[in-house]
Amino acid sequence: MTKKPFVNDDFLLTTRTARELYHGYAGKMPIIDYHCHLSPKEIAEDMRWDNIAEVWLGGDHYKWRQMRSNGVDERFVTGDAPWHDKFVKFAETMERLVGNPLFDWSHLELARYFGVTERLSGASAERIWKVCNRKLAGKGFSARGLMKKSNVKVVATTDDPVDSLEYHLAIAAKPFATRILPAWRPDKASKIDEPAAWNAWMDKLSAAAETPVKTWDDYLSAMAKRHGFFGQAGCVISDYGTTEIFAAPYTEGEIRRIFRKVRGGKAPTADEARQFKSAWLCEGLKADAAANWTAQIHCNCLRNANSVMFGKIGSDTGFDCMGDWSVNGSLARLFDRLERTDSLPRTILYSLNPKDAEMLASLMGCFQKGPTRGKIQLGAAWWFLDQKDGMRRQLEALAALGCLGNFVGMLTDSRSFLSYTRHEYFRRILCQKLGAEVEKGEIPADLDWLGGLVEDISYNNAKRYFGF
Repeated sequence: MTKKPFVNDDFLLTTRTARELYHGYAGKMPIIDYHCHLSPKEIAEDMRWDNIAEVWLGGDHYKWRQMRSNGVDERFVTGDAPWHDKFVKFAETMERLVGNPLFDWSHLELARYFGVTERLSGASAERIWKVCNRKLAGKGFSARGLMKKSNVKVVATTDDPVDSLEYHLAIAAKPFATRILPAWRPDKASKIDEPAAWNAWMDKLSAAAETPVKTWDDYLSAMAKRHGFFGQAGCVISDYGTTEIFAAPYTEGEIRRIFRKVRGGKAPTADEARQFKSAWLCEGLKADAAANWTAQIHCNCLRNANSVMFGKIGSDTGFDCMGDWSVNGSLARLFDRLERTDSLPRTILYSLNPKDAEMLASLMGCFQKGPTRGKIQLGAAWWFLDQKDGMRRQLEALAALGCLGNFVGMLTDSRSFLSYTRHEYFRRILCQKLGAEVEKGEIPADLDWLGGLVEDISYNNAKRYFGF
């Protein structure tokens, strides 16, 4: 008997209805990747890679974490070891990763992009290394070529307000099949409790906006100018990465005083920092609403937990984890403050702590408002949660407490051009959930209706919601 490869046409689809939903509807839909960390420079230059490890392991802290968990020395993770040796160490790590999403994602990527269906292991590493490298040297395996292979229509990157957007402008001048848009990520403006770094960033803002930034009013003016510049470059999405939701009471006078104090080089008190961050978030969302942008709020991530490794190799290297701050009370106060002046934008909410899913889904219903379907969204399972259980829990919470049919679907949140299979992974899980419920008699067996919902969640809802 011929044994099916692990990644096959019916991967994760265990019922007839699930297979019909995926193959007849979800699988054919294009991709909108509305939140990622791809480099605009690499897209503009249509980057190519010399080997599979370079495209797979360069910058991927998901893989780095698990290699460390498998006892791999840092030299083979972020150090100066040859790419071949790093790949072998990751292949050996894969043998221990059963149940981890990396096991599924990596085999999906090998199958979809390289035609490799053999299990990656220490024993198969050399064969797979050679096959993948031959493919990478061929036509279509550049940054733009991989987007085309994946049928990606829109990508929104993650960009600092002081960024010149030179690579976005270069791409726009010579467009290709995928639209590449900037997304506004103003986190550095909030880090007032790190006065030296914060003041250095304010100097950059001043230079980018070509205006002095000495006061709170100067700051608002400069940010408005940059906001407009991003809008002219096609930006319609903002993104706020924050530990917790800041919604402390404050007055304009207090914020002006705090700004002058820290701009003058003095450190704020803990209460002052909280007040400033509350104003930063509120004013940022107001600006998004005025520009008709969609805001994303990512919260409950504890950053840089390992200070030793942070000191050695910096941030975004695999030393962040789930946080445990209270969310709903502060978020309700923030949204209520914005709603009083009709300044609440379309907003997608993400928490890295799975305990928050039902709370956020219930809070959304307090602030939904027409004519937008799903004005407030429960964001896709994010980071440590974008695995089978996390995706299922997010879908269950949204279905039980909101409108699943209005969900704007999956994203990659990735720095890799091979990560588009995460959309396939999500769509298969969605179809499996709905297919199983049909066959248990829990929802109607109307394939045209359900297929339409699956197509909407996979692509159409995001296209409408963001106005692409």
